[in-house]
Formats: sequence, C-alpha cells, structure tokens
Amino acid sequence: MGNPLLKSFILPPFKAITAECVEPAIDALLEKSRETVAKTLTQTGPWTWENLIQAIEDCDEQLSKAWSPVSHLNSVKNSPALREAYEHCIAKLSDYHTEIGQNYALYQAYEKLKNSLAFRELDPVQQRIIEHTLRDFTLSGVSLSEAKKQRFKEIQQQLSQICTQFENHILDATDHWTYHTDDKTMLQGLPEHTIIAAAERAAEANQTGWTLGIDFPSYYAVITYADNRDLRKQFYTAYATRASDQGPDAGQWDNTKLMDEILALRHEEALLLDFKNFAELSLATKMAKSPTQVLEFLQDLAARSKAMAKQELKTLQEFAKKHGFSEALQSWDTAYYSEKLRQAEFGLSEEALRPYFPVTQVQKGLFEIVHKIYGLTVKERQVEAWHESVQFFDIYDTDDLLRGSFYVDLYARPNKRGGAWMDDYITRRRLQDGSIQSPIAYLTCNFTPPLKGQAACLTHDEVITLFHEFGHVMHHLMSKVDYLSASGIHGVEWDAVELPSQFMENFCWCAEVLPLISSHIETHEPLPVAMFEQLLKSRSFQAGLFMLRQIELSLFDFRMHYYYDPANLKSVQEVLDQVRQEIAVIFPPEFNRFQHSFSHIFAGGYAAGYYSYKWAEVLSADAFSKFEEQGVLNREVGEAFLHNILEQGSAKDAMELFIQFRGREPKIDALLKHNGILS
Repeated sequence: MGNPLLKSFILPPFKAITAECVEPAIDALLEKSRETVAKTLTQTGPWTWENLIQAIEDCDEQLSKAWSPVSHLNSVKNSPALREAYEHCIAKLSDYHTEIGQNYALYQAYEKLKNSLAFRELDPVQQRIIEHTLRDFTLSGVSLSEAKKQRFKEIQQQLSQICTQFENHILDATDHWTYHTDDKTMLQGLPEHTIIAAAERAAEANQTGWTLGIDFPSYYAVITYADNRDLRKQFYTAYATRASDQGPDAGQWDNTKLMDEILALRHEEALLLDFKNFAELSLATKMAKSPTQVLEFLQDLAARSKAMAKQELKTLQEFAKKHGFSEALQSWDTAYYSEKLRQAEFGLSEEALRPYFPVTQVQKGLFEIVHKIYGLTVKERQVEAWHESVQFFDIYDTDDLLRGSFYVDLYARPNKRGGAWMDDYITRRRLQDGSIQSPIAYLTCNFTPPLKGQAACLTHDEVITLFHEFGHVMHHLMSKVDYLSASGIHGVEWDAVELPSQFMENFCWCAEVLPLISSHIETHEPLPVAMFEQLLKSRSFQAGLFMLRQIELSLFDFRMHYYYDPANLKSVQEVLDQVRQEIAVIFPPEFNRFQHSFSHIFAGGYAAGYYSYKWAEVLSADAFSKFEEQGVLNREVGEAFLHNILEQGSAKDAMELFIQFRGREPKIDALLKHNGILS
C-alpha cells in the first residue's frame, strides 16, 4: 500500500501512521531535501527568491508535513515502538538542520541575494526573512572552523536526544505512580466527579475501590480538596519528586544528570558562537535587548509583589490556625487551605463553578467571541484523528473564505504528555501556482475527562487555559503573510509569542463574556451575577504569591544560564535555592525536585526565556486595556488587533506591531491593576 507519510495528504492519516513507517519516510524525505539543496546550489545564474528560497522551502515543508503528525503522536499517544522511532529520527533531523545551517555555499547564496539588485525589488517581508536567515546561519555556526562545526553538530544532536529523554522520564514517572484504596473515607473532601473517575479507573484495571494517579487533574483534586493530610502529603511527594533522586520512585527515571548535561552543552554552544553564556545567545532572537534588562524587569516585579505576597501568606496562616490547624503550613497544606480561604472570602470554589462551564458551552461562547470581535465563524467538521474525543474545526472570515483549521484534544489520559500547548501542523503560505495554503494547528490540553455517560465540565481555571491555547491557535491561523518563514508563529520573538494567548485569558473575567461561555449543566442558566461578582473579586486572590512564584521560576531559569561557570559550578539545586532565598515567601521541603520536571526549560523552547510569560503579560494586559477602554466586544478594536497583531506573523518586529495597535510602547500599569498590585 506504500508508506502513508510519503503520500500526498492535506490532513494526516493518523490511523495509518505506524511506528514502522516513520523512519523509512523520514530517511526518504531527508535524502530528497539534501538532493534539492545540492541541485539548487548548482545553478549559475543570479539568485532570486524563486530559485533559491522558494525551492528549498517547498522541499522542507514536505519534510515538516510528514514529521509534524509523528511528533504530535509521540506527545499524545506515546508507545514504546513510536518512542524508539521518534528518537532515531530526532537525531537525524537534528543532523540535517545543523548541516543546512552550516552549509557555507548556501549561506553565500543568501548573502549574494542580499547584496544584489534583486533584493531591493523584494517586498519588506521577504527582505526581513533573508536578513533573519543570515542571522540564523551565524547562530548555527556557519562561519566556524571545520572542527568547531563538527563539535557544534555533536552538541545539537546530543541536546535533541537528552531533551527527549528528559521528557520521556517525566511521562514515565507520571504514568507509573498510582494510589489505590478500598477505604472511601480516605477520599473525603474530594469532588464527587473525581471519586467516580477513580472508581472507573479501578474497574478498568479489574480492581475494587478507587485508583488515582498524578496526572494533573487527579493531583490537583487531591492537593486542593482532600481532607486527609497524609494523603495530600503522599500525592505531593510523588508529584514534586517525579523523575528525580527523591520520592517513592527515587532514581528510577532520574533527570539530575540530564539537567547537568543540558546546561553544559548549552554553555559550550554559546561559547562556540562567541557569546559569553547561553542567556546572551537566547536573547539574540528575542525582544529583550540584554540580560541586564531581563534581570531588572524581573527584580522590579518581585519588589512590587513581595510585600503583597507576605501579607497573603500571613492571612493564610492565620486562617488555617483559626480553623484548628496548629502546625506550620507545609507545601501539601497551602493549596488546601487556600481553597478554604477562597471559599470563605468569596463564597465560591472552582468545583462550585464547574457545572456552569460545560465544554460545549465554553467552546460555543469562545467561538461567539471571535465572531463578535473579528467577524470570524468557526464550524466543526468530522475528520480522522488519533482519539475518539478529538474534535476538528474550520475558521471562516466574513467573505466565507477558509482562514485555517485546528484539532482540539482536551482531556488527560495515559501515554499523553502533561500540560497544555498549541503546535502547528502546516503554515499559511502562497504556493507557486498562486493559491493559498490554509494553515492547520493542534490545540492540546489535559483537562479532567468526562465521566461515563456525562458531559464534560471545566473549572474556571481550565476555561482560562483553553482560552490561552486558543489565542496561540488564532495567532498561527490568522496570518496573512505569504511566506513560510514569517507566517503564523514562525519567526515571532519568543518573548512576544505569548501575547495573543495571554490576551485571550482576559475575556474569561468579563461580564459581557460570562453569559456566552456559561450555562449550568442542569438548569442551563448562565453564571449568576452574584457568583460572577465574587469570581471577579477573586481574580487577584493570592496574586502576589502567584506573581512571586512565576518570577522565582523565571529568575532561576535565567540566572542558571547567565551565570553558568564550569570553573565554579553550582548545582541546579543550589541556583534554585539561592533564588528562593531572595524571592520566595513560601519554601518547599528539601526533598522537592520541581526542576526535574520543568520541561519548559529543559526540554522545551523556554531555556533562558521563561521570563517571556511575564514579559508578554505586560504586552497582553496593556493590549486588552484598549478593549476595556472602548468595549470588551468592540468590533473596531478587535479588527485592529486582528490586522496589526494576529495577521502579521513576524512580518515586523513585535514592538513595532504592538505600537501599530496600541499607538505607543507598552506600559506595566494594566498588568499591575489586573493583579491587584496597583489600585
């Protein structure tokens, strides 16, 4: 029948993709890509966009279209055979991309085009792509000696393999640990749907009683609601020590050595490229101009937040003591008593809100919002996917033209990577025949699965997460850039890429929006005004503590890469402990090994860039303040955001695009107001 990954398809044939077909397909496509580059470089005529860039992009996109569904399946439907095929291929792909980045003849071709008369005739976006590609050649070591090029290539391959192993360790550690009991009193305080789900899970394993894991929905339910303190400690210990040298599975999937290897390799890579450290290398493609600027930004936020965080902790401690808890609060107590305090202060809890947010209503309301502010229409379509719960949607504009499509995979399950993310499958671009390629994305979350025979409902926090990831989807799908390298999220500065996602979160707190996204699962009534008012008051609940936690992680990440010194090496734990001593007001137990599962920086794209969440939150809060000034569902403001931000990809610098929309540079005031730090 032939290899499905080598056939022409618009949507991936997920059911036909097997582990056995992955490596042969990637091998064949890599060979074709290498042949295309070699053939392109044999030309003797003057270089043009068409005979240089277009030809290579066409071939590389074919490789990307085959690899994207494989990479996605590895994240959402992991198996030993697929994992092995993935790991073999990720090494080959790393080699190829480094090889292309270090191809001096290709680099010279780009330089010649940049210095030619033809360059002046290109549009500004094409010129920007060429300039950025030349920068990226330099960052790939194109000008290094042959010996250093070889070492750079080895570093890239080792990093790809180690980062994949880091992520696998987290997945395996998370899937392995379970808690089973036949004593229902152990589960006192847990939401009813969590208890029912635990019974269903036990039954599926032919057990009586109840079984829970440390997938995030289960862990969150226990750590937040379980009355049994020993149970909370047991779950906290298992979750906070995943893939480490501590806890119930100590040493079994230990990421300690991998973290050290990753940091050493990144530092060596930076030195090869004449940067002093990896943090400086990281900023070469970001909005922030220097490490000093990043550190000052984070320290300023910490200074503004710490007094508020201390008061919030004091209030929590006093509340716990008043309610009979005489011991010092531990990490397995804070979420539990924080939820009790939240209920006492505002008269509502996440679980009380859950029935008001059925998934179907939240999605319907979300799509109504984008229709009101952008004039877009979202329609569901039945397509082949990797799991029965996956949905697929198309987005059309006011002229009924397809702007893009996206898969939605909402629920946690075994063999699925934790967290929430958006990834691109294909990107908008103008093809050689003049037609437009419609972009497609994946939206993935890990929400609480629906119980058998019941509709799925979300907590308000989960609603916020869905809106966040949909913001990324909109950024990728709404692009009107014709060229692959600057379309969608491609080429967007990493510390600006969270702007559209964090922007969307703000709608979840608006009186105009809550009636659209809420409908009680039984009464079909929207969230009552009184509950909404209490929810709105709770927005800044423990905002200082949350802010400090994010700054702690950002400073830890940035300092770890910025101050890395092989001659005076500090352990990852030492760096984290030092940051906590300066920033934190809540200190975890010594056995806590959060960093061992911090995949954002050790296996994802946020290395020396986790600060991007706070950096982009300044942009997003300020952007949304224009809606607050002129109307949350204002179509005119919405279209301005669509045209100036979402449609632009990386056609211009992120700051320039922000100024186009807002009329000025960003201010921090809106972020501080949303967090209750500035009245």
